[in-house]
Amino acid sequence: MFDFDAVLLARIQFAFTIAFHFLFPAFTIGLASFLAVLEGLWLWTGREVFLRLFKYWVKIFAVAFGMGVVSGIVMTYQFGTNWSVFSERTGAILGPLMAYEVLSAFFLEAGFLGVMLFGLNKVGKKLHFMATCLVAFGTFFSAFWILSVNSWMHTPAGFILTDTGVFHPDNWLEIVFNPSFPYRLLHTVTAAYLTTAFAVGAVGAWHLLKNKADPAARVMLSMAMWMAAIVAPVQIFLGDLHGLNTLEHQPAKIAAMEGHFEPMEGAPLILFGLPNEQTGEVEMEVSIPHLSAWILTHDWNGATPGLSDFAEEDRPPVAIVFWSFRIMVGLGMLMALTGLVSLYLRWRGRLYDSAWFHRLALAMGPSGFVAVIAGWITTEVGRQPYVVYNLLRTYDAASPASAGEVATSLIVFIVVYFIVFGAGTFYILRLMGKGPEDPQSEDEPAAPTRAAGPGQRPRSGEGFSS
Repeated sequence: MFDFDAVLLARIQFAFTIAFHFLFPAFTIGLASFLAVLEGLWLWTGREVFLRLFKYWVKIFAVAFGMGVVSGIVMTYQFGTNWSVFSERTGAILGPLMAYEVLSAFFLEAGFLGVMLFGLNKVGKKLHFMATCLVAFGTFFSAFWILSVNSWMHTPAGFILTDTGVFHPDNWLEIVFNPSFPYRLLHTVTAAYLTTAFAVGAVGAWHLLKNKADPAARVMLSMAMWMAAIVAPVQIFLGDLHGLNTLEHQPAKIAAMEGHFEPMEGAPLILFGLPNEQTGEVEMEVSIPHLSAWILTHDWNGATPGLSDFAEEDRPPVAIVFWSFRIMVGLGMLMALTGLVSLYLRWRGRLYDSAWFHRLALAMGPSGFVAVIAGWITTEVGRQPYVVYNLLRTYDAASPASAGEVATSLIVFIVVYFIVFGAGTFYILRLMGKGPEDPQSEDEPAAPTRAAGPGQRPRSGEGFSS
């Protein structure tokens, strides 16, 4: 298949399947917490709009969660079919971590998901709220274990390497809390919250463009923009910490991200350019002097690594890492700017009347999904040519399969994924386009309301929609 070898095709297949899979947890981690907040606000304030929004978004969550589970299960089969050597050598460490994720986080999510979806009128409001919170915690706990696995592959610790190249656990605390794990966990989870926030904000903006008085759309846009305004700057700060950690443990990746072919002091921040690995330079460079050195070392004349510090066979593909990093950072800056503009419009009382801002929020709806995929590409391609950094090369971890066999399975994956997950995504978009239904007279449980005492304002929760 176009002279691709079996290992490259296996890498493409894994990248394709995990990119599909990553989109759903990136959405459901934040959406589960959003559902818990909506139900909590309904119970606290008694406002029917929060219940309407909960019932609306819980349907979308159920579909996205189901597609995430299915895509995750399919993805893991490749460890045996395409990456059997990797499984054999790292199984004693990564196998238990994956099992912990299933036995704790996934069982927690699956155990209370049914209560959250169907138990509102059956188990009582407080127990139902507890189930929603446990599902939300389960999604976070799942991310905890999966990111611990992934981080160990980048910064392996707490292991013993045998003469045959097999990794054995030596210290489980060091394995789980390996050097890059805390930074990767915080950076990824906040990215998931932002992904959900901009998806919710886009849905709210879409319905405000049709009806500026829609109370549910106002709440969606307001809550989403609060999240953007608060979390996007935090995400940028966490990204800086993660970058400093990567500089310490994976300097070749940083050199590729920055487009630095030579080590230097006072390195410029290259905004745009065309990395040329043959000539070892960035063509058509547009840069800001000294800024890269300041970001990476907090010193205007700090020393930063270059790709020439590493043997050619140990360097990651520069162009892919260089551009995916800029897509991620650029979208992160746009998210922060959108949150800042929302604060100004909120202050001026124009958040729900500004059609141009609603169009901007609608256009930013997919930004979180694109950013997390770009970040994943930066992280994983930047780790190459290793699958366990500096210890196990990707080409040494593959199964002894032929290119034809892997190509056939790749084609099947592509066809099935676009049919199945394309249909699921289309259904989610249709649900989003309809918007929350008007309140019905069905046996909806009434939330407790608190009477306002003398001189007190009712706790209406209007701060989320005004």
